[in-house]
Amino acid sequence: MINLNRQPISEFLETYFLHFNAASLVDAAKGYETQLEQGSKMLVSLAGAMSTAEIGTIFSEIIRQDKVHIISCTGANLEEDIMNLVAHSHYKRIPNYRDLTPQDEWDLLLKGLNRVTDTCIPEEEAFRRLQKHIFKIWKDAEENQERFFPHEFMYKLLLSGVLEEFYEIDIKNSWVYAAALKNLPMVVPGWEDSTMGNIFASYVLKGKLKASTMKSGIEYMSFLADWYTLNSTNGIGFFQIGGGISGDFPICVVPMLYQDMEREDTPFWSYFCQISDSTTSYGSYSGAVPNEKITWGKLDINTPKFIIESDATIVVPLIFAYLLNM
Repeated sequence: MINLNRQPISEFLETYFLHFNAASLVDAAKGYETQLEQGSKMLVSLAGAMSTAEIGTIFSEIIRQDKVHIISCTGANLEEDIMNLVAHSHYKRIPNYRDLTPQDEWDLLLKGLNRVTDTCIPEEEAFRRLQKHIFKIWKDAEENQERFFPHEFMYKLLLSGVLEEFYEIDIKNSWVYAAALKNLPMVVPGWEDSTMGNIFASYVLKGKLKASTMKSGIEYMSFLADWYTLNSTNGIGFFQIGGGISGDFPICVVPMLYQDMEREDTPFWSYFCQISDSTTSYGSYSGAVPNEKITWGKLDINTPKFIIESDATIVVPLIFAYLLNM
């Protein structure tokens, strides 16, 4: 039965998304909604290039409306949201990317255009623009004998206002800025392999920064363990966009607490949804069905479990639109 209070997109989903991956999408959205209604918190993990796909145009509103309580993302997603904020007009879209030759790719490199599928990120206007300002924030922290997490440095960068003159999109469409305003908890596992992580490492190698100025992945896991323990009274759900480290890292906190810390009263994740087109063949963890996570002590037998085998750039905006009753 259609909910008459639903707005056009949500009503469309309930009317026409009735089977297979489409039905899984609606079921997962309703499950997410139920979690929030019963007072559970939600972790969202961002893999791939969702920030370059401009997920911030809708994810920022999910953050503002308190429909996510902690984020796990790759270093690429953390920085690329801000790059899009300050260099949007310099991005180059290449719809015919499948037809590019090695020479075409080389020509893009020489122009300072780093390609992500059909979108090129401009090196000078994006990477280097951030580098100049973030280095000063890193250096100031070091001189004050302070240490912060990667996302905390990015929060400082945005909230300082030093980038405002470069804004090329509406700031409300930056999900990192929305998160910074709320000081939303975040973990950024494997940050070192991002562009900013590489740049930070280069300064360490040059002797201009100390590695210890940046808090580590182990410290992120310790922070997450404490956060999970304090916030799991009514359950914490897990909404995983894509695969990889942004999902693998945080989901392990439960078996770590239960098995390694021997806290046997640690609750399992209270909801699980993964959006991925990966398959289970050849031992793919990113494509593993949710039930496999039961054997690793991450999910309970009765945890609501959903897997949507589709393109996250299509699925995620629709689920978020449903949650926002659009």
